[in-house]
Amino acid sequence: MDHQLNIASLPLVLAGPVLRHCDNNHFTLWFVTSSPMQQLTLTLGDKAYQLGEADLHCVQLGSKAWQYLIQLEQQQLLPVNLEVSYQLNDSEHGDLFGRLSGLTYAGKAHPNLVVQPDVQNLMHGSCRNPHHFSADALVAADTRIAGVQPQERPSLLMMTGDQVYVDDICGPMLYAIGKVIQALGLPTESFEGAGLNNSNQISYQPAAMYQRHKRLLPKTEYPAKTPLWHWYINHPIFTTAMGENHLVCLSEIIALYLLTWSPELWDRIDIPKNVSGLSRPNQARWQKEWQHLLEFKSGLSQVRRLLAHIPTYMIFDDHDITDDWNLTAKWEEAAYGHRFSKRIIGNALIGYTLFQGLGNQPKRFEQDIRPLLDDLLNQQGHALDKQKQNSLIDALLKFEKWHYSLDTSPRIVVLDTRTRRWRSESNLAKPSGLMDWEALMDMQQELIDLDKVIIVSPAPMFGVKLIEAVQRTATFIGASLMVDAENWMAHPGAASALLSIFTHRKTPQEFVLLSGDVHYSFAYDVSVRFRSESPGIYQITASGFKNQFPEKLLPWFDKFNGWLYGYFSPLNLLTKRKRMLIRGRRPNGDIRKRLVNQSGVGMVEFAASGAPVSISVLHGDMTETRFDPPGHTFSRQERPALPKPE
Repeated sequence: MDHQLNIASLPLVLAGPVLRHCDNNHFTLWFVTSSPMQQLTLTLGDKAYQLGEADLHCVQLGSKAWQYLIQLEQQQLLPVNLEVSYQLNDSEHGDLFGRLSGLTYAGKAHPNLVVQPDVQNLMHGSCRNPHHFSADALVAADTRIAGVQPQERPSLLMMTGDQVYVDDICGPMLYAIGKVIQALGLPTESFEGAGLNNSNQISYQPAAMYQRHKRLLPKTEYPAKTPLWHWYINHPIFTTAMGENHLVCLSEIIALYLLTWSPELWDRIDIPKNVSGLSRPNQARWQKEWQHLLEFKSGLSQVRRLLAHIPTYMIFDDHDITDDWNLTAKWEEAAYGHRFSKRIIGNALIGYTLFQGLGNQPKRFEQDIRPLLDDLLNQQGHALDKQKQNSLIDALLKFEKWHYSLDTSPRIVVLDTRTRRWRSESNLAKPSGLMDWEALMDMQQELIDLDKVIIVSPAPMFGVKLIEAVQRTATFIGASLMVDAENWMAHPGAASALLSIFTHRKTPQEFVLLSGDVHYSFAYDVSVRFRSESPGIYQITASGFKNQFPEKLLPWFDKFNGWLYGYFSPLNLLTKRKRMLIRGRRPNGDIRKRLVNQSGVGMVEFAASGAPVSISVLHGDMTETRFDPPGHTFSRQERPALPKPE
């Protein structure tokens, strides 16, 4: 049986629409089509706008794929706290989104949005791995949104990292990626320093799966000064433990994003459950991944509907590019010193720019990045120009405007914790600080004289201390890459500067810290020790959308962390964060737990002061975990049942 994607039946809209940066003066919308648009007219409510070059950014992804980013800017463009429908018409094809099945909520002819500059509630989360066994929490988020009035929706959805897993692709997904590349005519590229000359030589047949970590990904060529030097010599630069199908070329990245955000292409791909050419273990692995991928596919229509109705903002973490991205200076030296690994990282960064970064605040990219991006992609021919591709990658690796802030109340400050690292001076193999001195000082300047703020940090600023201690021990013996040893306290300089910001007299009185990354959820109340008027600090972590921590391991970390670093433990005074008093919130009042290991989307409601009045996680199975404040008294109905003695 020939499992092909039917090119003749390609839909007009391949992915989207996705609402991006939207406020009183901006409307940003992302989508991808299989044909070029002619004259686009955007209707917002009862007002129509003819879109010109200044309002529309288009790049040709392939011979049958065009990406569009509408970026309409005008004073008082959108009313506040009122439902506004939107419709997009093309002079040749008419209403682009009207033909999409299941795009609108009940009783609505068109998708709509509500601009809410005063953030009363929001959704957040990270880590969405299509072939993970857990349920997709974004489907649950859509189900929740479908049951409320537009004015009751969250102000925005904040995605805090690992929106895609470039370094962890299952076999059936890689097979689908190959079909999309062929059907959309995505471009080829030439390679340097690789075992193959160009991307046309990559095979997407099942027999070629699960081999890239052995046959394709580059290896390090340096001996590290560590007791584990045998492990480091000739170790893969790409340190993910699941790198068997690590993506390498730009066309693979483009196909992955299209398959992650939308159901349209999935409806035209027939992935076989049983394939030949694999070993028996990999055959069983394929079938297991196939089943989880079908479950992921079944929810994509709802995910698309969610993203079409709520402004969505994103920031990268490592898996959007590759595992342990810029974790240590030694890793950077190896990765960027090899032509092929630099290209792999650069391609992922191009993908992030196209599908995530541009939509956050488009104007930040207009001068330095967009001309190079357009020059590379909007060219005649099917092959990418090698020099233009390298020039774009060099510019992206030097770019320092990935971070951004939103003019909301509270102000939302989104941090780049990946590209402006504070590198260790004592040992290049030690973890780098998540932000360097200049980046931290820039953040502090933005916070001065604000009374309340929401800070988005992909990694928790205040994490689980026991896990951080394990990472520190591993770093001491030179194994920081083996335990993903990146946390805010891992680098002394970064930790000290960060904690000083919280104790500064002119910084906000209410800090809400939104994080993901760790594949479990928790909430802490933090204050400054021995200060009568400490700012309110709330560490809120929701992870992942579709991922979880190893189930048997997390309960032990949770239990021992409570014993060793609980609220009253004197061991806290021996840590870098000894100036801070930390109290963990109990999930659903369970006195035995602080950590929740179940896929979900975080939900936070805010008081006028900026303090959270409700913190919870909506799980993929529609159950909900509440994190109530320390000292909260639970009614008999609220209190969880204790286990019966055996």
